[in-house]
Amino acid sequence: MTASSREKPRVVLTRKLPEEIETRMMELFDVQLNDHDQPMDHDALKMAASQADVLVPTVTDHITADVIAAGSPKLKMIANYGAGVDHIDLASARERQITITNTPDVLTEDTADMTMALILAVPRRLCEAERALRAGEWKGWAPTWMLGHRINGKRLGIVGMGRIGQAVAKRARGFGLSIHYHNRNRLHPETEAEFEATYWESLDQMLARMDIISINCPHTPATYHLLSARRLRLIQSHAYLVNTARGSVVDETELIRLLKEKKIAGAGLDVYENGPALSPKLLELDNTVLLPHVGSATLEGRVDMGEKVIINIKTFIDGHRPPDRVLVDVF
Repeated sequence: MTASSREKPRVVLTRKLPEEIETRMMELFDVQLNDHDQPMDHDALKMAASQADVLVPTVTDHITADVIAAGSPKLKMIANYGAGVDHIDLASARERQITITNTPDVLTEDTADMTMALILAVPRRLCEAERALRAGEWKGWAPTWMLGHRINGKRLGIVGMGRIGQAVAKRARGFGLSIHYHNRNRLHPETEAEFEATYWESLDQMLARMDIISINCPHTPATYHLLSARRLRLIQSHAYLVNTARGSVVDETELIRLLKEKKIAGAGLDVYENGPALSPKLLELDNTVLLPHVGSATLEGRVDMGEKVIINIKTFIDGHRPPDRVLVDVF
């Protein structure tokens, strides 16, 4: 190792990132890569923290209090590769005076695209039809086979009208959906007018009146099981539920029961309460479209995330406040 490389901050990546991002990081920092792209177990994360000046985790890594406690005195920054930070013990980081950053805003369009894809796929039974075709069940066009429902003219209820929720609303309007939303704070009247959106202060009242429900709120203590068993039972039997946010927002056990009994018509899920482990009962359902958390999985999005990580690290080591610093005190 040269003298110049020793002066560079030691940056430890917990997962394999896009090649161009890893190459740029190698140019700027003293980087420890994860070539095998396997999630680190708890002991490996502690080891990584003990070796890092800057730790770069992802959503798959649980950065707990003891992982942070294992960090060397030089560990001054956790530059998260992702927008959500609920997998990081923010209180412990604050006690250690460790700066936390994330990568907001870059995945909005990709996640909204996937949400819209599920909004289309579930009512039209696209995946069910594709499975039937592959199984040799298709015998030709028939007037009553594999009938779904059109979405034009239906009511879409968006739970969480932040950046992603608004991006979903923009797409949904193009498909003729009527936009309704529930949010912690009501949107500015001009924004509301832009989407011709109807605001519901009561989530219960909105859920009971929608044809399609899209969950686009973040995971926080306040949103855990926001769609509780009681609230899920308010949804009409012809309605569909789409979740590209966080699995913990929904009581998955009750959702499965209602789907099985056809008390909810169908669901499109990209996230799960105990993911990546899936309930076998969920896999048995035909009225679902199940995706492996690929809502933001575009090369462009992953590169944009990496570039934000690099900017945050570079800004921090240059002695300035990183642009995407997470304000720990608000959590």
